[in-house]
Amino acid sequence: MNMSDITKIFKIIDKVAKQNKTQIYVVGGFVRDFLLGREQKKDIDFVVEGSGLEFAKKFDEEFKQESLTGIAEGDAGGSLVEFPDFDTARYCLGDGENQIVLEFAGARSESYHATSRKPKVETATLAEDLKRRDFTVNAMAVPVKVFAVAKAPTVATIKKNIIDPFNGQKDLADKILRTPLAPDETFSDDPLRMMRAIRFAGQLEFGIESKTLKSIFENRARLKIISAERVQEELLKMLAVRQPSVCLALMFQTRLLDLVLPEVAVLDGVEEVFGHLHKNILTHTFKVVDNIAERSEKVNLRLAGLLHDIGKPGTKKFVKGIGWTFYQHDHFGKKLVHGLARRLRFSTDLTKYLAKLVRWHLQPIALMDDGISDSAVRRLVVNLDEELEDLLILGVSDITTGNPHKLTKRQGNYIHLRAKIDELSEKDKLRAFQSPFRGDEIMIACKLKPGPTVGRIKDALEEAILDGKVPNEHDAVAEYFEKIKSEYLKNAQEWEMLK
Repeated sequence: MNMSDITKIFKIIDKVAKQNKTQIYVVGGFVRDFLLGREQKKDIDFVVEGSGLEFAKKFDEEFKQESLTGIAEGDAGGSLVEFPDFDTARYCLGDGENQIVLEFAGARSESYHATSRKPKVETATLAEDLKRRDFTVNAMAVPVKVFAVAKAPTVATIKKNIIDPFNGQKDLADKILRTPLAPDETFSDDPLRMMRAIRFAGQLEFGIESKTLKSIFENRARLKIISAERVQEELLKMLAVRQPSVCLALMFQTRLLDLVLPEVAVLDGVEEVFGHLHKNILTHTFKVVDNIAERSEKVNLRLAGLLHDIGKPGTKKFVKGIGWTFYQHDHFGKKLVHGLARRLRFSTDLTKYLAKLVRWHLQPIALMDDGISDSAVRRLVVNLDEELEDLLILGVSDITTGNPHKLTKRQGNYIHLRAKIDELSEKDKLRAFQSPFRGDEIMIACKLKPGPTVGRIKDALEEAILDGKVPNEHDAVAEYFEKIKSEYLKNAQEWEMLK
């Protein structure tokens, strides 16, 4: 999407507004990002002085008459989604990453019951509409006609025509987030705005005004009325910013982290002891997430980094002569992942991914400490499969020592490990590993039916390949099978009875 595409949309909206003698404004993030010179958002909010739903229907008719195609890649016309209870509508153009979403709403005021997120909506003026918005930098409006010009307007033109009753432009210049109304009122109306404030602080690299920050702390319990799905979505958006630790530190400071991820919040105060050096695990965890962010844009991988040490508080033990230890914290952490995933309504695929990385995050370090043997590397490749690359990124990001010598040595070990993985993966084609001597061949050769014996023989063949006893080639494995089959057939009757 480029500015010329948006201009085409604005021209049609302006045309519909003039035909119906209606005032319509661009509001929210699109205006904010235009003034900041940021990449234009692909969702644009409009406020109509009148019915937002009826205006959207008329826009839909006009858009189809204009027969505009190609505004969004793959676009074959727009689709209108109506929300009559709120007099709003969403118009979607294209799909996927290239989708443009237009939100139409009538100017309105909203009031909320203390225990509900469903607002009572009433018709209002533009000024009343703007004051109900989350932050002053999002409470600015520009008439659509200003954007509906042949050439994109300049920032100076926007500033000349902007409606800014809460000094959002000044807050943009000062890089500060504050609410149009008293923050207690703004956050009480929609408690998720507390997380949004923190996300914007990281996304825009702004500070949060002191009264607003204090209000987040004091109103944090209100977050409990927000659905897990909305909380999860906002958490993932925080992790997508350039430096996620900014958001995570604010979540901890305001105690929102206690509500969203108590498993992470309790890491504060859990210390590892290496000689006389003490490392706070929460601080370490935030650093790991930032390290991952420097290496990967995968939000799910950043989330895995946030969770990788959550098993430590439950496995903390002092061993004389060693200090504090966290044995099996990888296994315990995996169990905790399943619990928090249910609470935050993570998808099954995401849960499996997170549990796998948390369970295996120590393995690369163990390999390097024990010496990088071919068989151990083969097992790592087979066990991790598609997640291997992400595990290696997590592993190298987990190195946060302040000792330059140790840092260089450990990072060098990872380079060596990666080289060994590439070497063996190319040699053995392990990423899609399975024994080339198949189960049906075992059954024919041994005159067996499907059962435990076939599975045990197949496991033995795969172990032999992983241990380097036999090449991952059909004829070589078949020859090895002939050598071991009699040993397994001796116990076949007992295994089949156990079945």
